[in-house]
Amino acid sequence: MNMRPTFVDRPVAWLPVVALAALSACGTGPAYQRPSVAAPAAFKEAPSADATWFPAAPADALDRGPWWQLFGDPAVNALVERVEVSNQNVAAAVAAYAQAQALVRQERAALFPSLALDASATRSGGATSLGRSSSQQLDLAASWEPDIWGQLRLGVTSAQASAQASAANLAAARLSAQAALATDYFALREADNEIALLTAAVAAYERALRITQNQYNASIAQRTDVLQAQTQLETTRANLTAMVAQRAVLEHAIALLVGKAPAEFGIPVAAWDAKVPAVPLVVPSSLLQRRPDIAAAERAVAAANAQIGIQRAAYFPSLSLSASYGGAGSSLPSLFRASSNVWSLGLSAAQTLFDAGATAARVEGARAARDVAVANYRQVVLSAFQAVEDQLTTIRSLAEQEGQRRAASADADRTEQLTLNQYLQGQVPYTSVVIAQVTALSARQTLSQLMSSRQAAAIALIQAMGGGWHAPEAPDTAASASR
Repeated sequence: MNMRPTFVDRPVAWLPVVALAALSACGTGPAYQRPSVAAPAAFKEAPSADATWFPAAPADALDRGPWWQLFGDPAVNALVERVEVSNQNVAAAVAAYAQAQALVRQERAALFPSLALDASATRSGGATSLGRSSSQQLDLAASWEPDIWGQLRLGVTSAQASAQASAANLAAARLSAQAALATDYFALREADNEIALLTAAVAAYERALRITQNQYNASIAQRTDVLQAQTQLETTRANLTAMVAQRAVLEHAIALLVGKAPAEFGIPVAAWDAKVPAVPLVVPSSLLQRRPDIAAAERAVAAANAQIGIQRAAYFPSLSLSASYGGAGSSLPSLFRASSNVWSLGLSAAQTLFDAGATAARVEGARAARDVAVANYRQVVLSAFQAVEDQLTTIRSLAEQEGQRRAASADADRTEQLTLNQYLQGQVPYTSVVIAQVTALSARQTLSQLMSSRQAAAIALIQAMGGGWHAPEAPDTAASASR
């Protein structure tokens, strides 16, 4: 019997494998800790318990469903839902997230052995049939680089953190598009309201012009009164034309946000619900989990931290295992005969002895990149705190102005009517009528714009608090990498 030594007959050959398995628990990466951030206990501009400008709302109101439903407008609900499937910026973020997930799978595949099958067949010959020959060869080769120093697992960890950052960027892109659409939509509804105000003003000024023209024809009014009435009418008509154009621009912007060409999209004129919803306020520390841009910045720190260990692994030797089994013969059946089979096992090691400090420079560069990511993370957090404080200030200011603007608009309307009556009785010149009309229309427009600004500020505050988004719990990347 033909006896050949096998792999198990040579313990010296497989003892290195056992040693490699024992060393596989080693790692070169620094333990990751979330960067510390000093979060205040409360926002400086947070309303007091008795503040009437910031109505109370359930703390979990943003978590019960889409945040835009707080406004109670079915039209904006339908439009925002189209952002998810049609907005091209969101689509690009979705594709980037899919790319990041694919990179995680690619990095994880490096943890496992690779197999390759090589088959070949050759036939050669000469002038005579005796010189002809055939040969077939079949080889199965395997190779594996044990993750002794944790370099490959750190690659998976870094890729997973980058994928999580990409997911947060996707959420940020989605939230930004939703907020932009809601802001543009309510600005369009405010434009509809101003168009209605200007249309009513044009009709009123046309009546005033007819009255003034009749009085001039009766030699009661002066020619300058007619000219002033005409100027007032034409100016208001021009303002109406400009407002119609502004509405069209807003409609075009909304079309872009829902992924439509402006020529294929339209929003019919409808009544404007100018209500401002009660926005629940969160504590500053919760922004660290609620804002996707903060989560993305924190995951970028985790990815940069893993890169330090990846670069540090270059200080240690790299080892790889290889094995092959195959056969060669002049015919296909001969490939599977024991006498034709050939096998091999191999262990190789490589160690850089001198690189003029290149490895140390790469490690220091990775540390510096981690420090940059930490600084960026802290800056994003500070910017988030500022955004909330700014919007709280804006909301308070606008809310306090509303009562004053409403009173001013009502007074201006009464003044306009009284001044026109006085003019008809010959008590005041027409200049007083023009001034009263301009003041009344301006007050109505200012109140309309104020209500639109309040809605925009509420949307901006919701966006500053991350909408209804929450950062998912980060998985145990080291454990998942070892699976």
